[in-house]
Amino acid sequence: MKLTDLSTIREIMTRHGVEFQKKFGQNFLISPAVPQKIADAAVESDSNTDQLRGILEIGPGIGTLTRELAERADKVIALEIDSSLIPILSETLADCPNVKVINQDVMKTDLAALCADEFISQGYSVSVAANLPYYITTPILMKLVESKLPLNTITVMIQKEVAARLCAPAGNSEYGAITASLSYYGKVERLFNVPAGCFLPAPKVDSTVIRIRLYDTPPVSVESEACLFRTIRGAFAQRRKTLANSLMTEFTQLGREAVQNAIVSAGLEPSVRGERLTLDDFARLADILYKCEIENN
Repeated sequence: MKLTDLSTIREIMTRHGVEFQKKFGQNFLISPAVPQKIADAAVESDSNTDQLRGILEIGPGIGTLTRELAERADKVIALEIDSSLIPILSETLADCPNVKVINQDVMKTDLAALCADEFISQGYSVSVAANLPYYITTPILMKLVESKLPLNTITVMIQKEVAARLCAPAGNSEYGAITASLSYYGKVERLFNVPAGCFLPAPKVDSTVIRIRLYDTPPVSVESEACLFRTIRGAFAQRRKTLANSLMTEFTQLGREAVQNAIVSAGLEPSVRGERLTLDDFARLADILYKCEIENN
């Protein structure tokens, strides 16, 4: 069954009385090379491990990427929010005994428990693969990393502009809070672009496949992770303002003078803007602000 064939997709959906759900951001791949490349990228990072290879897929759709993952991994758990697609997946994945489809919303799923039960307890390594809906890309990525799951990599297809933001270096205009936050959890790499014409229906923008290689240990050590992310969030709260002014959105109780002194103590200019700071800069500044808050209390 060729799930990237236009006539096949339409026939299956018509037979099951299913239509594309805009609210779920559904765009199905019609270029066979793309799911193959995504699956290769998602599984290859585990190629040198002695463990069985497990993949958590988010949003399998009609199973196009799922089948490619099933050929390369030992086990695939696919989370699908749209209940109308479950009968289709039962058909398209009928000959894939190593795939389990779960009708759940990833944002409402206890991913730690799922990974423990389906992968870790059974001796599998775990990586994530997905063609993520544009409208919920950032929340899903942040849930994956903030849950501190035992993941090796996260390989996802996302909107091209968002990928540029996630991969941007400090000082680049695309660099933002999500860039700095993700860099604490892993190294983001851009793999390849996917034109809008590779989907049905075709979105209005192109896509990019990225891979995040998760760190075993964060690259910086901080007194408080919560304060680090508050510092990052505050630094980008008002991008057009200086770092001192922008940070006041998160550290109002300290007062402007204390915030400015903290910035100087971190070896930074008070007039600098958030997009100039590296993760090391944020860690250094966050530790000083954290101590200031303790002393202030």
